[in-house]
Amino acid sequence: MEKLKIITRNQFISKLMRFILGIFALVNFSFARKLSKNLSEGLNMFKISELPETGQWPTADPFLFLVHHHDNYPSANKDMGPNAKLDNRNIGSDFSNIDGWSMYHGDKIPGFPRHPHRGFETITIVEKGLIDHADSMGFSARYGDGDVQWLTAGDGIQHSEMFPLLNQNKKNKMDFFQIWVNLKSNQKRVKPNFSMFWKDEIPKVSLVDHNNIKTEVEVIAGEYKQNIAPKPPPNSYASDSDSHMNIWKIKMDPKANWTLPKVENGVSRTLYVYQGKGLKINDKIISSGQMVQFFNYEDVFLTCLDSQTKILLLQAKPINEPVFKYGPFVMNTREEIIEAFSDYDKTGFGEWVWEDSGPVHGNVYKKFANGDN
Repeated sequence: MEKLKIITRNQFISKLMRFILGIFALVNFSFARKLSKNLSEGLNMFKISELPETGQWPTADPFLFLVHHHDNYPSANKDMGPNAKLDNRNIGSDFSNIDGWSMYHGDKIPGFPRHPHRGFETITIVEKGLIDHADSMGFSARYGDGDVQWLTAGDGIQHSEMFPLLNQNKKNKMDFFQIWVNLKSNQKRVKPNFSMFWKDEIPKVSLVDHNNIKTEVEVIAGEYKQNIAPKPPPNSYASDSDSHMNIWKIKMDPKANWTLPKVENGVSRTLYVYQGKGLKINDKIISSGQMVQFFNYEDVFLTCLDSQTKILLLQAKPINEPVFKYGPFVMNTREEIIEAFSDYDKTGFGEWVWEDSGPVHGNVYKKFANGDN
């Protein structure tokens, strides 16, 4: 008769636990795989959202507003307006996109005639077309086709942004972004500032992946691989090194691979895919007309799909202050908004020296800036 093997109580408990854990692993194998996958993807957490076809795009603090104007204007008439009937348009407030273009608040020439701002900054990034600027500080400019204008409204300014159409023989395309960036409470009443970043002053960093396929990063704010953007206005939030503000335009050739660099904890990052078939992150497809908001701070590996894709990056550390906005004014409290309207009514935020509310600067293609700080 075989002698029974005697085991201690602790040995019995140890064997029982190994048996139970083995059964648990078999039963929950799919759950374990799913958990492992979720933990892996947690290193690159992000949210994909659809962008509206027209109007404002969603943004994260400190970015207040983002809009992509993409108009395919017809040939120009002799007055630098569209050579087309303006029937069925709500002239003075036309955002209809009839036939692929709008007049906005212009009546003869598209654009945004005289209007005020206080408490934030506007950054206008022009890919295609011209914009004529005039303001209550006496500054004027014509810029576009790759240029950037950075305007700190601060204590208060009036300005106009008109889109003169110069080509009478073919269509006049307009393609630009306007971004509103908040100011800290202690900088909302600073002296206004007007700055131009001309196309050739903006760093464009080209690099290739292991397959020799190119990605180009245009550095409008911040820096990339020691390539530093033009100096922002002195009272801009971007001038604060703790803001970690980067505004980049990224152009990826078909099948290119590129890594979005890691950031300090607490910095928000959003990508807007606005042209091309899109890109892939962690086997997720982000198509043109979608945005990606990241909730991690590590490197993010991007793969372009099979057509050249253009992306806008907005990155910064949130200001984390109350925001109270009404129309063209962005302050911290309702009382400050009331004060802004009162001040504008009394002072006009400076003198408007121009002959009309939407001045344009001639029918000759010539870029310039008068009074550039």
